[in-house]
Amino acid sequence: MKINFKTLLAAAAMMISFAACNKVDDLPSYGNGKASTLTASSLTVAPSATDSLNEVVSFNWTYADYATDSANHKYVLEIDSAGKNFSNPARKVVMGALGTSFIGKEFNDILLSFGFAFNVAYTVEARVVSSYGNNNEQIPSTNTLTMSVTPYKIPPRVALPTTNRLFLTGGATEFDWTNPSPMPVVRELTRLSETSWGGIFSLSGSSAYLLLREAGNWDDKYSVQDNSIPGAANAGAFGFRLPQDFPGNVAQGAGWYKMIYDFQQGRYTVTKQDNPLKRDLYITGNATASSWTNSPPQSQKFTMLSSGVFEITIALQPGLLYKFLDTNGQWQPQFGGTSATGGTLGSNYGGGNDPDAIPTPAVAGNYKIVVNFITGTYTVTLV
Repeated sequence: MKINFKTLLAAAAMMISFAACNKVDDLPSYGNGKASTLTASSLTVAPSATDSLNEVVSFNWTYADYATDSANHKYVLEIDSAGKNFSNPARKVVMGALGTSFIGKEFNDILLSFGFAFNVAYTVEARVVSSYGNNNEQIPSTNTLTMSVTPYKIPPRVALPTTNRLFLTGGATEFDWTNPSPMPVVRELTRLSETSWGGIFSLSGSSAYLLLREAGNWDDKYSVQDNSIPGAANAGAFGFRLPQDFPGNVAQGAGWYKMIYDFQQGRYTVTKQDNPLKRDLYITGNATASSWTNSPPQSQKFTMLSSGVFEITIALQPGLLYKFLDTNGQWQPQFGGTSATGGTLGSNYGGGNDPDAIPTPAVAGNYKIVVNFITGTYTVTLV
């Protein structure tokens, strides 16, 4: 086919002319706004549980003066722990309005999300970030408020065991599906706080297990809704008398695991431990009757209170030293520390440096020593 170049040139000229007559307007350009100033109804917020549905604090800020209609202005109130530079704040988005408020439950949930303890005062910071509705031209407020806040206690998500005790059973454990009464202390979880229990146990990496609140009673159990959820063996939600057992098929396989159950949040975690938890613990050193020996007498053996926790009461004189051993006749594993009153538990399971020897208190007397392998701490208390 023969191409007529004159015709093509004419058509191109017409298209250019048409485009010139229908030029698209430039995109709108809006001016900058200005930083708002933030105020609060109070800089001290300490509501009680009875305030859960009442307004406990309100925030207001000045107009940001962007070029668009004020209804399209966005204000984001940010609250974070003091000193965190708003790296991970709680946020509340407000469109158009120049203020917002919180009822007690709403504000308390924010404080608890920071990991704050009940009935303890903390310092938080608040600011407001303004912008256009599409998030352009974000401008932090001219000021940051420093506030003293205290979260109030709320009921735990899972009701606490009425016995205040928890026991482990199941095919995933070394105890199998047995439920004797009384229950051996090696099967009892340790109460770590008002609303949490934990222990260090050997798991087979298969089968399942349950928590029981009473020895000999199979009905009052703590379990899960669905044990087929991916990762449920290592973490998840739990409750009372739910239909399925805790899964024991932990991803890391057979071994020793730290198992923590938080009734306040209704969550559990199962974490692999590098070293086993022995059933014995001894004290040795020149603070003891047998001095430094790796074969202490039975009189220097701790009593196991529950999984991971050991206790002994012993007479101590000032100016001496001691350590702990979990295998009679061996120097390792070996445990110690630096404080006479308690603190972080140092350890050497073999091949590393030995921990410091613990100094005896400055006052002679009978002392109760408690070693907690779950928290990795020890305490020394005059009795």
